Amino acid sequence: MISFSCRCGHGFSVSDDQAGASLRCVDCGQLVEVPPLSDLQRPDLRGDTVPLPAVPAVGAQGTPDSVNPTTARSPSTLNLVLAFLHRNPALYSVMGLLLLCLTMVCLSREFLAEQNLINIVRQVSINAILSVGMTVVILSGGIDLSVGAVLALSTTTVAGAMLAGVPIPVAIAMALGVGLLCGSINGLLVAYVRLPAIIVTLAMMEIPRGAALLYTKGYPLSNLPEAFAFWGRGQVLGVPTPILIMLAVFAVAYLVLNHYPVGRYIYGLGGNEEAVRLSGVRVERYKLLAYATSGLTAALGGVVLSSRLMSGVPVAGEGFELDAIATVVLGGASITGGRGHIFGTLVGALMLGVLNNGLNMMDVSPYAQRVLKGVIIVLAVYAGSSKRSER
Repeated sequence: MISFSCRCGHGFSVSDDQAGASLRCVDCGQLVEVPPLSDLQRPDLRGDTVPLPAVPAVGAQGTPDSVNPTTARSPSTLNLVLAFLHRNPALYSVMGLLLLCLTMVCLSREFLAEQNLINIVRQVSINAILSVGMTVVILSGGIDLSVGAVLALSTTTVAGAMLAGVPIPVAIAMALGVGLLCGSINGLLVAYVRLPAIIVTLAMMEIPRGAALLYTKGYPLSNLPEAFAFWGRGQVLGVPTPILIMLAVFAVAYLVLNHYPVGRYIYGLGGNEEAVRLSGVRVERYKLLAYATSGLTAALGGVVLSSRLMSGVPVAGEGFELDAIATVVLGGASITGGRGHIFGTLVGALMLGVLNNGLNMMDVSPYAQRVLKGVIIVLAVYAGSSKRSER
């Protein structure tokens, strides 16, 4: 067993066959090298924890930063801009959103109408909430195909509870609990039973929807209390409630993913799960957390949708998993995990909303829109793969 530490103080313990390999520190993000066995057999290093220097950073021209500046060429402005974009892939999504908005403005003058812009953000709010949980799962190297079905079950749960006389806050908590339970089951099967995520979530795609159809006998549950409409139709200081809920969910996700250790572990799972495991992190626990988060956000989206429709619809959410995946990929996240940003997911949701709005204004068939979404996902994944190959 080899024990060593990064410059930041984080300790590693790896087997002898990892000698000479490179691992990424989950605390500071630096790439460190496992010392070779020949060094560990030296008397002055035997039995001690070896502090390792970080691998020298590589500049825009592929030259280590430690090279004498008098002999290294100064990078051009274009290379600096490209390097900055590589470090911040969400900016590609921002540029894509601006280009898409400009296109829609040229095609229809009504696009910039205030009410139309508010409608776009209100319409994307539910998909955006689902996409936050999907982002966490994809960053961890997984996938969740069950979010649409969990959303449907949550709509029937909250509606059925209120029709049974349960107070609105308790009914909402019950719906969120159902989503959390479904996501936790996904996480348990993926993390601890080690079943493939796509198979587990594909099965969970059927179970909650079947339960919702059994409970409602296939009919929507309506005649809900008028006070419940606030969560989907209400406003606070002129801002629609769904938009405020969406922004609150994104704010919490941003803080957790960027300012807490759990966020680094989620990124690490998607980047190099074995390295995270060898650094002493219980990876199963954080995989479970990722899927539970996805189930919770799906349920929250279901509550907002049920409030907006003022009914519990067992067939709601069909195809929402495709929209959520498209949103995350359009936001610049890697479909294989380990790379992405929650801000990019928000931009991706807006891109999809602007695209849907523009296609509707141009009277494009909804069937053609589904084809277009599939093509967009393939192109976005291809673009992301090309950028990683260039790096």
